[in-house]
Amino acid sequence: MEEASDNNNNVGDTTDDESTCVAVQNQNQNQNDNQNSQPESEAVAKGISSTLGTVISDFDSRAQATLTSQDQLSSSIDRLTRELDQLLEEAPLPFIMQHAAKISGVRKRVSSLNSVLKSIQRRVDNIDRMLSAGMLHEKMASESAGQH
Repeated sequence: MEEASDNNNNVGDTTDDESTCVAVQNQNQNQNDNQNSQPESEAVAKGISSTLGTVISDFDSRAQATLTSQDQLSSSIDRLTRELDQLLEEAPLPFIMQHAAKISGVRKRVSSLNSVLKSIQRRVDNIDRMLSAGMLHEKMASESAGQH
């Protein structure tokens, strides 16, 4: 009977050893999976960052071109308004007065639109700075994690 008892203890020990071995294997597999997924997620993050960076820089250049165009249009309208004022002083006809009012209305709308565009550009610049700061922070964090 003692032998049967000893055999039961040995069977229990074998089962414990096997479950410990399986647990260690599972842990090693999980570590390997995590190590394999990190380079993939970093590659995806870099791809997204690259794509967004290209889109943002393209948008910035187009927005800057629009602002330059709006500034040129605004200065042209100012020049035409001065010339029209000079014409009005020389010949104050009702026909000219009517067109002067229309031009003045257009000038006000263009100035308002120019202000809105400048406000949008400031907001986009702020968003770009925040994204750049966030990417820099993430890059620094991943580099420091890679060193440890």
